[in-house]
Amino acid sequence: MDERYLEAVRTIKMAILKSQNRAAKYTNTEMLSLYYAIGGYVSGNSREGTWGTGAIDEISARLREEMPGLRGFSAGNIKLMRQFFEAWQPYLQINTELFFENKSVATTIDLEQMKDVALAISKKRLLAATDFPIEAFTEISFTHHMEILHKTKELDERLFYIQECAMGHWSKIVLRTRLKENLYQHKGSLTNNFSVTMPENKQYMKAIQVFKDEYFLDFINTEELDLTDPQDLDERVLEKEIIIHIRNFIQCLGSGFCFVGNQHRIEVDGEEFFADLLFFQRDLKALVVIELKKGKFKPAYLGQLNFYLSALDEKERKNGENPAIGILLCREANKSVVELAIRDYSKPMGVATYRTADELPGNYKVLAPIIEEVPKILDEAGFEEDKKTK
Repeated sequence: MDERYLEAVRTIKMAILKSQNRAAKYTNTEMLSLYYAIGGYVSGNSREGTWGTGAIDEISARLREEMPGLRGFSAGNIKLMRQFFEAWQPYLQINTELFFENKSVATTIDLEQMKDVALAISKKRLLAATDFPIEAFTEISFTHHMEILHKTKELDERLFYIQECAMGHWSKIVLRTRLKENLYQHKGSLTNNFSVTMPENKQYMKAIQVFKDEYFLDFINTEELDLTDPQDLDERVLEKEIIIHIRNFIQCLGSGFCFVGNQHRIEVDGEEFFADLLFFQRDLKALVVIELKKGKFKPAYLGQLNFYLSALDEKERKNGENPAIGILLCREANKSVVELAIRDYSKPMGVATYRTADELPGNYKVLAPIIEEVPKILDEAGFEEDKKTK
């Protein structure tokens, strides 16, 4: 074996052993710092031509030979570590001391050398230390990081998913669902009247971030419901399917939603009214009514929703809670019509659309089985350390 590769094996092996001695069980920050440093070390040598073709395969094989039972250091995984380093080095560079807090195991590999090599790789603008969400970054697992890196391109989008993932404690399955839904593009674009009905700026900003303009109800497939046409999916059938899969629906809504009930009874002077779905949103500290409509948005729907919100505020709102919020969930909505219809209402409301599983684009239907299989293959290939952090 090439002496250069033997030296690489010794260096990486020392980093692994020191990390294992540092903690019987990997903390996530420790694991990420180790992977980041190894990625930098491998990047510096492989990209600059110090190592020849096939070096990573040889190094991986020798590591596993010298450390029986070692998991997560296949050639493919080491290349992922390199990708992890190269993607984030421009933005983590000025955070190096913070990221490798207390001089963790990653310092076994020369960090100064790593910084110099990374500078040659990219000269992109560095984020200010205060702008980089370092706590969220170190909280999510390496597998989560790679899911985000593989399925996003822009920095802002990556940071969005990292922060949401950390805040919501998303599993890998939930993260994949959010990426598939393209949450970044839809979140915060709900057509609403929040700016005029929520005088407190903080509440308004939270609200526009909580709700999306489109919800992908992938747990509902109208083809499996024996419907001649997806448009035949009426409100009661839709509601029934949501209740059957309420956990999936809450995941679809996002973090902070607590289910109160369906067909929630509201009594006003002896008359009964029933709201389709009622939730409590912890971050907004408000009840949220979701009314389901099978077809296209109609302005008349808002009157009914506005009444429910008034009744809830008067009959059920508790001290310390904010006014109830209403969301109309329709199959279709003309944004211009919604904006005109909603602007003069005094209660906070928004209008969103939904899609079911059978409404996926044709190309996605063909690729979906393959796409779903890729993460399983990656999981089987390694990342056993992730399981230790759970």
